[in-house]
Amino acid sequence: MPVINRIAEFHAEMTEWRHDLHRYPELSLHEDRTCEVVRQKLQGFGVDEIITGMARTGLVGVIHGRGPGEAIGLRADMDALPITEETGAAYASENPGVMHACGHDGHMTMLLGATKYLAETRNFDGTVYVIFQPAEENLGGGRVMVNDGLFARCPMRMIFGMHNWPAFPAGTFAWRKGPIMAAVANIEITVTGRGSHGAQPHLGIDPIVISAQIIGALQTLVSRSIDPADCGVVTIGHINAGHVFNIIPEKVHMLGTGRWFTPEVGDRLEAGVCKLATGIAESFGAHAEVVFERAYPPLVNEPEATDLTLKAARAVVGDARVVPMEKPSMGGEDFAFMLDAKQGSYIMLGSGRGNGPGLHHPKFDFNDDMLPLGASYWAVLTEQLLARKG
Repeated sequence: MPVINRIAEFHAEMTEWRHDLHRYPELSLHEDRTCEVVRQKLQGFGVDEIITGMARTGLVGVIHGRGPGEAIGLRADMDALPITEETGAAYASENPGVMHACGHDGHMTMLLGATKYLAETRNFDGTVYVIFQPAEENLGGGRVMVNDGLFARCPMRMIFGMHNWPAFPAGTFAWRKGPIMAAVANIEITVTGRGSHGAQPHLGIDPIVISAQIIGALQTLVSRSIDPADCGVVTIGHINAGHVFNIIPEKVHMLGTGRWFTPEVGDRLEAGVCKLATGIAESFGAHAEVVFERAYPPLVNEPEATDLTLKAARAVVGDARVVPMEKPSMGGEDFAFMLDAKQGSYIMLGSGRGNGPGLHHPKFDFNDDMLPLGASYWAVLTEQLLARKG
């Protein structure tokens, strides 16, 4: 079974939706226009109920089938990133410094396309909840929706997620049982020394030199304290210190990230970052404050639910285009909070266009050819899991 004919018929309409969402991106927990656009679409499609207010800008559409039965949830993320767009597209972001660089505009559109079809046909029994979640990028909107009572207000047996993945060929689905994306920690290190004139370094305690030593030492955490068979990452992505060329500042502020899959590795990374940073700073007569904030748990696919996603994906694109992921991604995803609370699975939709820009790149743009395919996957998954009994 290829792309559903009815969904293919409104491919151009879906593309218009996607371009509109792309033109007006909004950051985490500020998706006010986005929420209203989605709400109006859901209302126009004739869903049975629209639940708003979860995680501030999150909303859920409720679609009942033709008969009683179980319930499932389908989730898409809504927020954009603080990146200045460089695509040059006619529908490029009109919000300076903000863009849909991760494809969430496409995720919303694919789920909206499936919603339009499912609300029209209702060729299933039970209930499907279409979940539009804000703040996936770093603020944990998935956790907030769960804490706001998502599963109490929308009782469901399973929940499913999907992400476009430009590293895989367009029109393929990639899957993995067990861990598929990593746990995430936000690391903050502040090194305080003693400022001085750059021509008189002996009168100060240089926090820049000390920070360089800390950064170098952090690279040994994974290479020398983690079992090579395990996975771990420690990356410093931001350093801020000083203002002029000839003054040694008093402080250096660093931001970074940690990634892992098993609790043991997470514990070792946290202990190692704290011990190395504070110990090195003290050895130079300085002081280091370390914050190791565990932001997201690992995203772990439940095997039974993953088998169900594979059946639906194969029905849409065929066996040969549904491929296993050899290794999990070290990226993070707050859908993990939903899978911690409910049985379910997460699948990757290949959207690659050769060697084009990847996710979070200022020239990245979602592949519109994938819109009917992703929408068809959601629709087929729903009709298979909530198959009519009459």
